[in-house]
Amino acid sequence: MMAELRFTLPWRKLVFGVQPVNLFSVIVCLLVIFPISESEQVSGFCGAAYGESEGCSYSSKLLIKGGTVVNAHHQELADVYVEDGIIVSVQPNINVGDDVKVIDATGKYVMPGGIDPHTHLETHFIYSDTVDDFFTGQAAALAGGTTMNINFAMPINGSLTAGFEDFAKKAKKSCMDYGFHMAITKWDEVVAKEMEIMVEKGINSFKFFLAYKPALMINDELLIRGMRKCKSLGALPMVHAENGDAIEEAAQMMIDLGITGPEGHALSRPPVLEGEATARAIRLAAFVNTPLYVVHVMSIDAMEEIARARQAGQRVIGEPIGAGLVLEESGIFDPDFTTAAKYLMSPPIRKAGHDKALQAALSTGVLQLVGSDHCSFNSTQKALGIDDFRKIPNGVNGIEERMHVVWDSMVESGLITPSDYVRITSTECARIFNIYPRKGAILAGSDADIIVLNPNASFEISAATQHRNSDTNAFEGISGKGKVEVTIAGGRVVWEGDELKVVPGSGRYIEMPPFSYLFNGIDKADAAYLSSLNAPVQRVKAVVA
Repeated sequence: MMAELRFTLPWRKLVFGVQPVNLFSVIVCLLVIFPISESEQVSGFCGAAYGESEGCSYSSKLLIKGGTVVNAHHQELADVYVEDGIIVSVQPNINVGDDVKVIDATGKYVMPGGIDPHTHLETHFIYSDTVDDFFTGQAAALAGGTTMNINFAMPINGSLTAGFEDFAKKAKKSCMDYGFHMAITKWDEVVAKEMEIMVEKGINSFKFFLAYKPALMINDELLIRGMRKCKSLGALPMVHAENGDAIEEAAQMMIDLGITGPEGHALSRPPVLEGEATARAIRLAAFVNTPLYVVHVMSIDAMEEIARARQAGQRVIGEPIGAGLVLEESGIFDPDFTTAAKYLMSPPIRKAGHDKALQAALSTGVLQLVGSDHCSFNSTQKALGIDDFRKIPNGVNGIEERMHVVWDSMVESGLITPSDYVRITSTECARIFNIYPRKGAILAGSDADIIVLNPNASFEISAATQHRNSDTNAFEGISGKGKVEVTIAGGRVVWEGDELKVVPGSGRYIEMPPFSYLFNGIDKADAAYLSSLNAPVQRVKAVVA
């Protein structure tokens, strides 16, 4: 009974009608009152305590038979044999014994599970906490074909160590593998030292906000110092690229004009401010000679700056997100506040035309991978800014929808191949963050994070059928071709027959080593630069008589 409650609309109203709620905590409390039988557990969430797997059917041996195995650089008809969470063999006509669970993938694609490089689970963001924790958010991800996420860990009062410990504790309820990026919101010698500690703990990327003044925004001096430290550690600097100073001015102008609704948010953050900040970050990265990762590229303006830099040979990674690829800004101008507010995010969803340009850039390699920027709030939380758009929590969903909307908009439309799809949703992320081929590949020795996608099946997105904690969905009503029918995480079948079978506590923290391929040759470029300076010049000092 309890598992069905998680997915029905009346239960959703109970959870979301008044205030943000940790759904898993509610379920655990109700389990004490209404215990679930073993037969009921397998129809939805499994396990009554973090780390327990009792009640979930689980075979340590799996054979995925008869599908087309797709990797980033090739595809082939083959079977995939899995033991104890690891891919053992990928070849045609594998024969196994009776103790092996067999999944028929005939006529379907067998691909690496998605890796979402950009999520904000269980995160306090200025005015409110995101509504999905590591269990509910990751459960939704698994239903959508994503088997690992990299979540942004936020410092506590500037302390990276305190922030890491806080998020590590929150992630104990994870039901799939995860990693962390760390944000930098201030600068001193303590932060610089803590960056070294974070790298030792498996974090190889640090994010700098050029917006959200005064809460998170940093200035150019801090950005340069942070980039230099990242470079020395082999860690990738990431930027949220919008001009925060100009946004503050524009937002106040909107308020002065009487524009207080969600549309004021979009109007105060035009594409030119995203383009300016992207260009500035790129040029400062060139000055430091470090790779750069630009998160949630939402506009032609930002994309063109990345294209110019890459054409000049600079190592810049551009990450569009699902919302930017398939949505356009009309939603935020909806007369209904609740509808309009659900589309509010930063940078904003842009006018029609930006979406198609981002798709084209992704298909041609100008942009490299797709994130979700899953930062979800419910309608009650969004209503905090009903009289002032500056107080509306920023963010939209996407962790569950990303894999489906990318397949339909990019593969089904003919823009990219299935191998390209694997590259932009999984493999390139694994390479950038230095966990390939453990992740992002269907190869012997890789982790058994696998999806089976039926290209002939259809999907439709709705808040009524989603598997996460919210009463709204920014992708409401979108439908298309290409449906993830099976998700395997760490060798477990966690999504099959439209049923989730997930265990809180079964996810693992994945350490990501420094010095990914993006740093190859950086030292040689530095040496060439130094040798070209022809300085210092030896001058004869004048003798004063």
